[in-house]
Amino acid sequence: MSLISKTAVPADAKLTPRSEPTKQSSWEETRSVFPIYLALAKLLRVQIPFGQGKRSLPERPTNELHEQVQTWLEQMDQQVQVHQLRHLLQMTTLNASEEGLRGLILRHLRKPTKTNSDRSKIDFLLVQYFALCAPAKIYHKQIELADVAHVMEPVLGKGEPNTLDWCAPLEKMIEALRGFRSLRDILKTNFIEQGRGVKESAGGMFYDAAALMAFTRFNFLLRRTLIELMHADLIAIRTGISHLENSGVRTLDCRNFGLTGAEPIRKIKQIADEWKQPFQKEYTERTVNEAFEKLLGLRADVERALERIHGSTGETSGTVGTAPAAPGPDKNAVDSPAKPSAQESSRSAERKTNDAELDFETCMEKIWEQLIAAPPSRGRSMTTVTVGRARILLSSWEVAAFVSDDGTAAEALRRAVVARVLVTVAMEQAKETGNATPLERALSTARDEVSRLQERIEVAKEAKDTEAAVNLGISTKRLLSLLDQAEKL
Repeated sequence: MSLISKTAVPADAKLTPRSEPTKQSSWEETRSVFPIYLALAKLLRVQIPFGQGKRSLPERPTNELHEQVQTWLEQMDQQVQVHQLRHLLQMTTLNASEEGLRGLILRHLRKPTKTNSDRSKIDFLLVQYFALCAPAKIYHKQIELADVAHVMEPVLGKGEPNTLDWCAPLEKMIEALRGFRSLRDILKTNFIEQGRGVKESAGGMFYDAAALMAFTRFNFLLRRTLIELMHADLIAIRTGISHLENSGVRTLDCRNFGLTGAEPIRKIKQIADEWKQPFQKEYTERTVNEAFEKLLGLRADVERALERIHGSTGETSGTVGTAPAAPGPDKNAVDSPAKPSAQESSRSAERKTNDAELDFETCMEKIWEQLIAAPPSRGRSMTTVTVGRARILLSSWEVAAFVSDDGTAAEALRRAVVARVLVTVAMEQAKETGNATPLERALSTARDEVSRLQERIEVAKEAKDTEAAVNLGISTKRLLSLLDQAEKL
């Protein structure tokens, strides 16, 4: 099947994602995508040429109905833009239909002549399909082409994933994504435009199955990185606003964000709580950058207010209940702990004595007591807790799971932190004594928690709770990384 684009597509550019459908299987695919087109028509206020009684398509159509439906779908394809399709699927439960997404992808892939709009839709839909169908165990790891090939087999067919030379720029950008630690880092790049440039230069080669896998992987990893970094900033903003409220602050200077110098704190809290991902409207590198720049501006406004009320310009990360460290070369480093008092030294000795007796519940209580007794301040994004020989960095959402949040996701996060502590303590004991038995028990416990976390991630994904899924995924990744270290001892 020749897939010819309107932009210089070679005549021999071919892709056979699946065998050509029979008339009945084609109709079944039409039935699966029909609800999506109905929803798009309502969204765009386009007249629907089917009465309410004819909007549930029969299993076997008449020739007249088949032709009428296909004609309408083709007309809709010409009217619908990719940002409108994106908005519909990301804001409704239609995004959760594997059958509907698969039918929509195959419908566009099988078009004999494709426009740039068709290419953009295919590009977007493949990522949506991967995000929906990828199992939780690979959802937050460094995804490889083989992972994409396995998940995308129902639409791209079975085959060995190959790295194409002309897709090399995508691989370089994916490698760079691993080093980003803040939105500011990624905003210094032009990855969105670079990726678009590779697609546009590909012509018909874009529809090669290996190329589609490469773009799906790149798009997913770029989107995931942006969301993870965005949520880290949002969590820091929300935590900072809570501290400001607790300190009696009622207005906030939000000129970096683009508002006035005296905005009601309740209004800013609402803005942070309702912040939307900048992917639901038509977007370019410029519009995405503008949205993220505003977010970074809001964080700067909040942190400046926190510094003002605390009379300090220290870093936003630190250790619970300790003085800030002197400035060092790494601005993201955690503050050094203050010199321990005699009482703290006594507690430290007691903790060392109790390391061997440390169990899950005891560990949970020790973490809880520290965070409640000395809650993080000044909008810190990272916090350290100490249990026995273990010093564990907690992200703000993990701290919130102990001190403010509730529910199954919060419980899973608490258990993930405890598992990290138990493994870390057991690793130190194994190094010191040579006895690996406690470490084996801790590893067994941690593996059980990884399974629970992966289940919770899947639940969060199904509920479209992006924030919970991202937070759980990052905590899972940290626990898995620690397990890898421990297993090498």
